[in-house]
Amino acid sequence: MACKGDRLVMHGRAVGRQEQVVEIIEVLGPDGTPPYRVRAENGHETIMSPGPDTVVDHRRTADEG
Repeated sequence: MACKGDRLVMHGRAVGRQEQVVEIIEVLGPDGTPPYRVRAENGHETIMSPGPDTVVDHRRTADEG
């Protein structure tokens, strides 16, 4: 389960591939479940349902509460 402001960390599945991190900007499923509208560091937004190689990072910055 996730909330707006959480981050999804997608671990690289191949040698040499780096993790990708996106911010959840909207939860579209019930009770914090996927799908999520996310924003990448480059500003690109998409809707995704994360796979098993993805973890939710619940940390927030100080101004997010």
